[in-house]
Amino acid sequence: MSDATFALVATGAKILFVWVIALATILPNLVWAERRVAGMIQDRPGPNRVGPFGFFQIIADGTKFFMKESVTPLYVDKLLYNLAPWITLMPGLVTFAVIPFGATLPVTIGGVTREVPLVIADVNIGVLYIFAFTGLGIYGLVLAGWSSNNKYSLMGGLRASAQIISYELSMGFAAAGVFLAAGTLRLAGVVEWQQAHVWNVVPQFVGFLVFLIAAFAETNRLPFDLAEAEEELAGGFHAEYSSFKFGMFFMGEYANLIAASALMATLYFGGWSLPGVTFTGVWGALASVAVFFAKTIGFIFLFLWVRWTFPRFRYDQLMDLGWKFLLPLSFFHLIAVAAFVAAK
Repeated sequence: MSDATFALVATGAKILFVWVIALATILPNLVWAERRVAGMIQDRPGPNRVGPFGFFQIIADGTKFFMKESVTPLYVDKLLYNLAPWITLMPGLVTFAVIPFGATLPVTIGGVTREVPLVIADVNIGVLYIFAFTGLGIYGLVLAGWSSNNKYSLMGGLRASAQIISYELSMGFAAAGVFLAAGTLRLAGVVEWQQAHVWNVVPQFVGFLVFLIAAFAETNRLPFDLAEAEEELAGGFHAEYSSFKFGMFFMGEYANLIAASALMATLYFGGWSLPGVTFTGVWGALASVAVFFAKTIGFIFLFLWVRWTFPRFRYDQLMDLGWKFLLPLSFFHLIAVAAFVAAK
């Protein structure tokens, strides 16, 4: 097998694993996990009727989304109305292309051993790729609110745009400190730097806190779900959506949640690495994949835990936190990291 053919097959296998196996496993199960965690925190059973431990709830919910009638209100902009759910879903999925999910995997074919890096696309501008696509997600929310011809939906879309733009600045400054210290924009390079030194959460704990809080706002999760706030906006930007289109917004939120969790594990907690442990060989590569997904699932649990623990902020509190506290804090943190790197 030629090197070009092997590279093509290896890339296809990694895409199959990340987008078909890993995401297709984690994404639907988050519906069950969300309800079980909510039940645990609120001292109630949660789903326990459909299958063992209510595990088949994901099948019931999926069937409901496909079987319900899809109602399109009058006077909507049909092109944008139908396009918005896709724009919301896709950014959360494509960001996984540049996130390394394991160590190098040795593959032997025909007596020739090749090293396969466990990342779909190890590009030099990985962080720019991620921020470019996550920034596109805002268009889905805004277009959904505007095209629905509903004032509550429009208000939700406007809130979403202001919220995501506000907190994306703080998130960008916090992430910039990581790449400044590592000296590279490659996410794989960031993991390698943490292997050689220390996890970034230790020297850049302030940046991690800023990134974590901004991630809640970016994924539109409580206590920052002001774009849908049922008590105020009756569902907000997706108020006029039903059936599978509403399910796509649902999946888009969970896809963004998984992407944010994987990104935080990569930037601040060493990605697939462990301190003092070297992953080599096939079993080492598989162990590194397990470590990466364990860290990602840990952050996912944190998202679920916070949602069912803290109340929703008022909108003025949301804006004050973003502009008056997190943005200056992230900016001064970046200056401190730059000064430390320059002094080395």
